Amino acid sequence: MAADLRDLLRTGFRWTDPGDGSEYLVSDRSGWWRDPMILSGLGEALADLFRQARPTVVVSPEVTGFLIGPLVARALGAGFVEAYRAGARRPIAEPMSWAEVPADHRGDKQFLGVRQGLVTPGDRVLVVDDWAATGAQARSLKGLFPGAYVGTAVIVDETPPEVGRELIIRGLLTGDDLTPSESP
Repeated sequence: MAADLRDLLRTGFRWTDPGDGSEYLVSDRSGWWRDPMILSGLGEALADLFRQARPTVVVSPEVTGFLIGPLVARALGAGFVEAYRAGARRPIAEPMSWAEVPADHRGDKQFLGVRQGLVTPGDRVLVVDDWAATGAQARSLKGLFPGAYVGTAVIVDETPPEVGRELIIRGLLTGDDLTPSESP
């Protein structure tokens, strides 16, 4: 991956104060989606992290996964399958396979589901997302595709090293690359 893409990712990102009296900052990735140079290089850069694994399908959780997953699938010459969040909207009117995702940072348990039959026994599945902090979504999706999962490609990997090794998570940046330069 070109160093200039990493620089663009760092420049296009910012931490914002939600202004609700909380003592944390919220990530703002909107600059990534606005920059045509980032969009132009992101699919290839994430694909390069797993090109040798020869994935045949990219699976990405909504919402931002639906944006970057197709970019990676195109770069790999692979297909794309959406992983929907349960309850996010009306139910999908097709048979689904669901995986439970442990509680998120708000304490809410989630479920991710894919339409049955879109990932076939011969497929090699690459999970793609923008950010991995705990690896919970990657672990859940891996569980849906035993024997087919090849790893998870993310823009930012903040997972503990043992989780990254276990789930084969590779990122373009680490959390340290995006550390706020000053407190709010």
